[in-house]
Amino acid sequence: MDEQTGSPGANADNNSQRNGDEKPRRGSWTKGRKRKKPMKDSNAPKAPLTGYVRFMNDRREQLRAERPDVPFPEITRMLGNEWSKLPPEEKQRYLDEAERDKERYMRELEKYQKTEAYKHFTRKVQEKQKGKRHRGDVGHQVANEALHEKDAEGKDRTVFDIPIFTEEFLNHSKAREAELRQLRKTNMEYEERNAALQKHVESMRGAVERLEGDVMQERGRNGLLHQHLETLRQALSSSFSTIPLPGSGETPTLETIDSYMKKLHSIIVSNPQEHENLINTVREVVNRLDR
Repeated sequence: MDEQTGSPGANADNNSQRNGDEKPRRGSWTKGRKRKKPMKDSNAPKAPLTGYVRFMNDRREQLRAERPDVPFPEITRMLGNEWSKLPPEEKQRYLDEAERDKERYMRELEKYQKTEAYKHFTRKVQEKQKGKRHRGDVGHQVANEALHEKDAEGKDRTVFDIPIFTEEFLNHSKAREAELRQLRKTNMEYEERNAALQKHVESMRGAVERLEGDVMQERGRNGLLHQHLETLRQALSSSFSTIPLPGSGETPTLETIDSYMKKLHSIIVSNPQEHENLINTVREVVNRLDR
């Protein structure tokens, strides 16, 4: 019984509170009334989804099945964290799908804007805006009168007391929404470019590391070959030091062994019958080197 009746003072406070709540509703039109949704064109092509939204759609049900006790806002926050930590190659897959969907939407929209259905929808929107403009002028006058009354009473206004059904406010809101859409679009484009550049950077880093490894291997091989060449020159210089070239009588040294071997080869090839003894001597020297 006490809970149903209550004290007179409590009833008076409740009545005064209700009265106080109803007045700003009538004056500023901020509570108790729903804003009408903009007209929707059912014939228009389906709007494209961003890479982030595609990722959310893929993961949301899976995460809700894994964590059924987690509320929906927390699910959204967790998916946002997953998206920010997603590897670039996986994120790029969603961004590529979004880009293809965007291209599809632009093609379909361009075709649709040439149809009679689009022209008819545009005329309906213009007619509706004319009617709203006339009603907005009346609502603006009523809202201004209510605001003057509130100022005279000395009450502090909050952001929720702004008359939202005036044409001026609606135009301001549309401009802000357009700016936000443009900013979101620009931010998404920058994210896509950054993901592509990051992918290229990682690819270049891998290529540079592979090239550095190949260079080190080639340097090692060249060092071994150079060492083997010097050893071979020393062995040839020592072995052929007692064999002078026919005609000039030149004997090899470590500095002249390359030219000596070229001249020796030319002499033998030019007239092998004449230099049979020299050929036999060279064979003996080479056989000793092989041992």
